[in-house]
Amino acid sequence: MIDIKLIRENPDLVRENIRKKFQDEKLPLVDEVIELDLENRKSIQRMEQLRADRNRLSKEIGALMAQGKKDEAEGIKAKIAEFTAEQKELEQKQPELSERITKIMMTIPNIIDSSVPIGKDDSENVEIKKYGEPIVPDFEIPYHSDIMKTFDGIDKDSAGRVAGEGFYYLMGDIARLHSAVLSYARDFMIDRGFTYCIPPYMIRSNVVTGVMSFSEMDAMMYKIEGEDLYLIGTSEHSMIGKFIDTINDEEKLPYTLTSYSPCFRKEKGAHGVEERGVYRIHQFEKQEMIVVCKPEDSPMWFDKLWQNTVDLFRSLDIPVRTIECCSGDLADLKVKSYDVEAWSPRQKKYFEVGSCSNLGDAQARRLKIRIKGKDGNYFAHTLNNTCVAPPRMLIAFLENNLNADGSVNIPEVLRPYMGGKEKLEVK
Repeated sequence: MIDIKLIRENPDLVRENIRKKFQDEKLPLVDEVIELDLENRKSIQRMEQLRADRNRLSKEIGALMAQGKKDEAEGIKAKIAEFTAEQKELEQKQPELSERITKIMMTIPNIIDSSVPIGKDDSENVEIKKYGEPIVPDFEIPYHSDIMKTFDGIDKDSAGRVAGEGFYYLMGDIARLHSAVLSYARDFMIDRGFTYCIPPYMIRSNVVTGVMSFSEMDAMMYKIEGEDLYLIGTSEHSMIGKFIDTINDEEKLPYTLTSYSPCFRKEKGAHGVEERGVYRIHQFEKQEMIVVCKPEDSPMWFDKLWQNTVDLFRSLDIPVRTIECCSGDLADLKVKSYDVEAWSPRQKKYFEVGSCSNLGDAQARRLKIRIKGKDGNYFAHTLNNTCVAPPRMLIAFLENNLNADGSVNIPEVLRPYMGGKEKLEVK
């Protein structure tokens, strides 16, 4: 959510930003919120004036009564009653007016960084850099769920009977590998100075609307029936929510946290869940990282966050590349975003395994996450990034470490989490 002052003072900038995001249908919202904001400020000014006039006239009544001017005093009482009725009417309209303004402000997209490439959708995202040599072996690489089956490592049929499509059972060495990757990612981030956290897996609606746009909320979140609670789609939601309605000392910033959680997603839209494999599913686990910092530090932390993911994947012998999301592919709250994509030898192309985002002060403004500075309070900047998200990460891991005989190499850094195993052998 942007600052209402920006719309008042520079509406053309806001309109141009909307055009850059190819959301022209939102252009009328700028004029609408300007009119509502003006009406709201006039209403507030009028209520303040009425309050002052009532106080002034109330003092006059006593003096008139003391002078025996009862009729004049009664006239003033009638005037005060008129002011009271008008003030009450304005006060009743105030919440509705404020709510309309807030709803529009939460729909107008955040101002994107000037470095963001302009494009309509993800087909116009821009490759930044490749890390590691993408290799295509001289033997055929099976589909990832078929690789898992050779280790008796996945059971989607039983999961389908228990929970439906979009769920799975991981078994044996594959389940252990899944947990090993998460444990390694946890320690990797702790070694980089981040504080480990296990957050709540459910959050209230005010946190949901504070961390994401309405369209994202509808496409992603599962609501608990009869409760003001939602299952998290990523631990970023509850981790940023941790700072809701707080005033934080400058000296204590930045807050750098890494968190584990299960994640739950509807996966509504064109993609849907994947019936055969585990690329797009309703439930998965993830190691996340978030930063709450001063505004001037957020570009530096953005670069550090995506680099963490690149370094982690390279330590597991997985080639990756970074992609900058174009304007049309940015969610409304984001200022700038990189995707990290891993190499798939089977598909002979890269696929997304993580996303790093700088949200500026959009989430902080919605959730009232403030910093106490020498010259007064101001809003923090928030950032988030996927460290690792099995089972997507497992797809990249299995394909890039597969041998011709069907065995899978375990990189040295992961062996302590796999009981010292150097390979997974086919059952």
